[in-house]
Amino acid sequence: MAATKKKPESINGPYVINKPREGWTLPDIHEVWQFRYMLAQLVDVELRARYKQTIMGVLWAVLSPMIMMVVFTIVFSRLANVPSYDIPYPIFAFAGLVPWTLFSKGLAASATSIVASAAIIGKVYFPRVLVPLSKVFTGFIDFLLALVVLFVMMLIYGFLPELRGLSVIFFALLAMLAAFGVGLWLSALHVRFRDIGHLVPFMVQALLYLSPVAYPSNLLTEPWRTLSGINPMVTVCDGFRWALLGLDTFHAPTVLVSTVVTLLLVISGLYVFQRLEDSFPDLV
Repeated sequence: MAATKKKPESINGPYVINKPREGWTLPDIHEVWQFRYMLAQLVDVELRARYKQTIMGVLWAVLSPMIMMVVFTIVFSRLANVPSYDIPYPIFAFAGLVPWTLFSKGLAASATSIVASAAIIGKVYFPRVLVPLSKVFTGFIDFLLALVVLFVMMLIYGFLPELRGLSVIFFALLAMLAAFGVGLWLSALHVRFRDIGHLVPFMVQALLYLSPVAYPSNLLTEPWRTLSGINPMVTVCDGFRWALLGLDTFHAPTVLVSTVVTLLLVISGLYVFQRLEDSFPDLV
């Protein structure tokens, strides 16, 4: 008589067997929500590692865009005479640097996040999409600190926030989603092609000059201004200056293009990431 095999059980109950997914699918939202505590832990570990044994600590989140503001003021305002439309150039530049730093830090960190997290990828199961997502949320903490400094500068220069200032929530979310979408693509490809890690700094540098961080996008004429919305940071930087400084930089067609492009980046990035996720433990 053949012996019957009992289903193995763990200490806390039956084992959960994760089978490789077939085809192109999106991450299981319910599963991601179940592991939300893991997201908080990843963000906490990242923040502690970033500012551990530093003299300035979290102030580096503010010093970085402020140093760039000084450089931009000297180069673009004093030497190149870039117009800022009656807005003092330091606050004009800082209003663009605050959301740019949110985007660039999230993109750069998430792009190499899977390989950088190799120590836990192969040992513990959790939705891997939480890794690049945690890098974007970590950048959001730095963004909040820089935003406080921006508000202080606004008061110093005599700019009082209006009701439309609340729209910065939308533009900040757009920057985070854009960083997350591109980060999904790059982090998944970086596992297979390590050249991505060398390419990311050049990509971020190029996007800096292709985005209206140090100059106004009003210099562009149609149809180029609308087409510039392919780069979501055009809308984000313009949106911050429109919402907080009252500049006439809100351009609805550009906002629409940037929103559509960002959503396509996130959705396609999720599909690609999920398709390659099962190979991560073997390749990292």
